[in-house]
Amino acid sequence: QVQLVESGGGLVQAGVSLRLSCAASGRTFSRYAMGWFRQAPGKEREFVAAISWSGDSTYYADSVKGRFTISRDNAKNTVYLQMNSLKPEDTALYLCNADRDLWGDYVTRLPRVFGSWGQGTQVTVSS
Repeated sequence: QVQLVESGGGLVQAGVSLRLSCAASGRTFSRYAMGWFRQAPGKEREFVAAISWSGDSTYYADSVKGRFTISRDNAKNTVYLQMNSLKPEDTALYLCNADRDLWGDYVTRLPRVFGSWGQGTQVTVSS
């Protein structure tokens, strides 16, 4: 298991950008598929983006495709979510997930994932 700490959220206006970070502890971080999810008040948690352990493969929800980019730096044990052209509907608590499952299985099971979760970082986008 790894421990995850998200950061980088905030209150911003629509149209601007934010970059979220998820710092992981543990020596085997590079073996984990990583995902970003979000949960708005009164709504179920939804998948946002995922990246394979090597960083070579990524997968996005249709709602963020073309606006958000997930990346990782295994040397820094960190995964990032670059969010551009933010919209009010992007407002949510953003959560980081780490799972040791094979990449193909991880994507197939989305949004149902296992592994470790962080506490989240709040993103609020005003219109």
